[in-house]
Amino acid sequence: MDKISSPAEFQVAIQSPRLSVAVFKADWCSDCKFIDPFMPEVEQKYDGRLTLVEVDVDAVGDVSQEQNILGIPSFVAYTDGRELVRFVNKLRKSREEIENFLNTALEVYLSIHK
Repeated sequence: MDKISSPAEFQVAIQSPRLSVAVFKADWCSDCKFIDPFMPEVEQKYDGRLTLVEVDVDAVGDVSQEQNILGIPSFVAYTDGRELVRFVNKLRKSREEIENFLNTALEVYLSIHK
């Protein structure tokens, strides 16, 4: 997963016509560390269908506020600079829940890119 550490990098990542999913995280977040062991496998599973980028909420300034990220880790899917769907809550996220969200994001993306 590419790491986004500036507002400019974030804007470039979400402007892509491809499906980009931003994973908002922080080094100090225990629930973020919980997903770290299985995220490389998840990324591999969806390779070629979407791009996952890791957004360090402490490094991107006001981006988290502008995107209304209230809990982390949070997953937000974008294409062409606009948000499609998000998976944001304060609960720990399981691999199954993350994959379900990514499947939903793909469905939404494909429905508008026919």
